[in-house]
Amino acid sequence: MALTTPKTYQTYIPLPSESGGKYQDYEAFLSLVPIHLVTNASQLPKEFLFPSCKRQLVIGFDCEGADFGRYGTLCIMQLSLPDAIYLVDAIEGGEDLMEACKPALESSFVTKIIHDCKRDSEALYFQFGIKLHNVVDTQIAYSLLQQQQGGARSPHDCISFVRLLADPRYCGISYLEKKQIHTLLRQDPNIWTYRPLSELMVRAAADDVRFLLYIYHKMMEQLNEQLLWLLAARGAMYCRCFCSSENGYSEWPSIPTIPDNLIMEGIAPEEEILSIVNVPPEKMGCIIGKKGASILAIKKSCKAEILIGGVKGSSDKVIVIGPLKEVRKAEALLRGRIDARK
Repeated sequence: MALTTPKTYQTYIPLPSESGGKYQDYEAFLSLVPIHLVTNASQLPKEFLFPSCKRQLVIGFDCEGADFGRYGTLCIMQLSLPDAIYLVDAIEGGEDLMEACKPALESSFVTKIIHDCKRDSEALYFQFGIKLHNVVDTQIAYSLLQQQQGGARSPHDCISFVRLLADPRYCGISYLEKKQIHTLLRQDPNIWTYRPLSELMVRAAADDVRFLLYIYHKMMEQLNEQLLWLLAARGAMYCRCFCSSENGYSEWPSIPTIPDNLIMEGIAPEEEILSIVNVPPEKMGCIIGKKGASILAIKKSCKAEILIGGVKGSSDKVIVIGPLKEVRKAEALLRGRIDARK
């Protein structure tokens, strides 16, 4: 009996053109790379499995799953490197494969480029005990760049990945396949659990990470030192915001501190903090309000990010992230809504 040859996949990764080791003018060239379906750690590159200060690694990163969050199922973890894309199959590879990836995901020597890390981090933490660390979140970076360029902070600053890709300052492309996947997920929320993965699912998974390295380089060159610190600090706080346990966040790495040179030069931004407001379950409706009117009004009145765990997470907590004074203001407004209906 003839053996069936496993189907192979390839895709193009846009990378900034290089000159003398430096990225100039962000003229992209397209590099044709393989897409590897990974079920065993031996299929992953050694520089990823064994992080080292001698070789700093930057990767595009994302996760897919069913009912994604702490209670769902993480199915696929995507890694994008300049020479290949790896789709790490958490269903087929199981806990052994995810345990092998843990050192890299928690390492300071591996920078993970991701768009909206919150639910990915929550799933990794509660399903595999992985504390996602050292991320650059392109959703946060986009918001900071908008503010740096004079835009006002808005409760609606959380740009989607589809909209980010469509922005001509970054990629300027349409991501039509994403709409197909969203349609399939509405029809069957468990579609990421089925094996073998269809070609559409493989390509959709790869598409979610293959642009990230290019976007990362374009964004990083635009951010000043203050915003680079804010990006790192908020990334660390977003990774843990839905991951509180009985010990709070004591198991997690420290939040990056304000650089000494910014303090010495007198241009240090205000300290950023993460705060959790516990809300009695019967009071959450008062916080949210009719059609979300109450929580939207609170968001508009303070320059802080306000997050609610919802059905996928901790439904009795409101998480507030931002400058210290703005977080305290948000806390007061939230507690006012809780106390007003006693």
